[in-house]
Amino acid sequence: MRAANTPGAGRTGHVVVIGGGIAGLAAAHRLLDGGARVTVLEASGRLGGKLRSGEIEGVPVDLGAESMLARRPEAVELARAVGLGDRLRPPATATASLWTRGGLRPMPKGHVMGVPGDLEPLAASGVISEEGLARIARDRELPPTPVGEDVALGGYLAERLGREVVDRLVEPLLGGVYAGDVYRTSMRASVPTLFEVAQSGRPLTEGVRELAERSARRQDGPVFMGIDGGIGRLPLAVADAVRAAGGEIRTGAPVRELRRTADGWTVAVDGTGGTGGTGGVDGVDGVNAVDGAGGTDGPPVVAADAVVLAVPAPAAARLLAAGAPAASAELATVDYASMALVTMAFRRTDVASLAEGSGFLVPPVDGRTIKAATFSSRKWGWLRDAGPDLFVLRTSIGRFDDEVDLKRDDADLVRMSLADLGEAVGLAAKPVASRVDRWDGGLPQYPVGHLDRVARIRAAVAEVPGLAVCGALYDGVGIPACVGSARKAADELLGALAGPLGPGAGAGERE
Repeated sequence: MRAANTPGAGRTGHVVVIGGGIAGLAAAHRLLDGGARVTVLEASGRLGGKLRSGEIEGVPVDLGAESMLARRPEAVELARAVGLGDRLRPPATATASLWTRGGLRPMPKGHVMGVPGDLEPLAASGVISEEGLARIARDRELPPTPVGEDVALGGYLAERLGREVVDRLVEPLLGGVYAGDVYRTSMRASVPTLFEVAQSGRPLTEGVRELAERSARRQDGPVFMGIDGGIGRLPLAVADAVRAAGGEIRTGAPVRELRRTADGWTVAVDGTGGTGGTGGVDGVDGVNAVDGAGGTDGPPVVAADAVVLAVPAPAAARLLAAGAPAASAELATVDYASMALVTMAFRRTDVASLAEGSGFLVPPVDGRTIKAATFSSRKWGWLRDAGPDLFVLRTSIGRFDDEVDLKRDDADLVRMSLADLGEAVGLAAKPVASRVDRWDGGLPQYPVGHLDRVARIRAAVAEVPGLAVCGALYDGVGIPACVGSARKAADELLGALAGPLGPGAGAGERE
């Protein structure tokens, strides 16, 4: 399994990975491939983070993230490495709409995360008013807008193109990715290619058109990919591969304390966490990986040569308060957004007249409860085949600083979703089953200066031997970004374990 030239080959060392989301599991997989011995500690009884599978009316569904970006390779490569290559599936349809200005309108082509490069399809869509289109056209006449080291995406775009394009296109697209507010979101962190255009001082629409054309030329496959049976299969398959390679996975093992010793680390575990376990925690990188209780047999203190923290900022801040106070202080400033997913199953005959396409996005400016609706049984062929008599769709509710509706009970969220669906697409049928899954504090926010904050965290962590961090907070919230972040952390530690300060170096051998 281990390549001869892999960092860490020929040396052994024990690495504890704290957090059993996809980032933690991917780090464990990489570490084992590099020759390390690995223990994964997960507080809850479930692995996988926001990648979570379940059922509705006996039909398997994703209850968290449902797809991964295929143009970035890390997640697809990991899926293939753990035996899911033959289950990878592109969406059966990816034709989405916008519910705005009183109706469903086609998502215009020729944009980059909602920023238009071609006004013709945008005008044809009816999403932007005549006044809004005229305002966008003024971009070519405006002098360059300084962006400095970073700039808020929404504010910059409003200055260049007007607020209308931000509110009706960029907010539902990019805001959906982060469940955030684009007027606070860092352009440099969220859309780096757009930031490069802005830095160049060129007209924004001209630069976006070139980006879109370049992307179209490179397109040689699907943009997104799912997994037959649900994307929630991915972390479970990675966990199986970790165990098969000799790694230990303990669920119900919340970490109480992380302490640096003369020749490594001690990790104090509450409860009696044990091996095995399926399922996951509420977050891509393990929202509950520190808080929790329960578990099966396992030692209360684990000794390690190195540690990977694959947990969200609040958990990482607490564990690093003593050993890396500068990193802890930075981590304590990170904000998170919460959201809920409402999954409903209908009799297929009751939704025969449902609008075409894979679903629709909803601009927050329109004041609706739902932020998006996905026609899951139409989007994923495997889901259609698994429940030929049922039609599954889901809605999302909540975003950063707009979480009042999340305080309502499940029945209210279902009722409010149905009300919006009735107005948007004329849906009058009642679901035969429904469920609500809440992701409290699930998505880290990327405000202006986020990348500088991440750099400061990593610099502080790098001063502590045998410590690395990874997850959605650092390199992007998507699945490929989390896997890439995990690889980076694992490779850093494998290099350290293979060096002169690796396992076996006594206290007197460490400078």
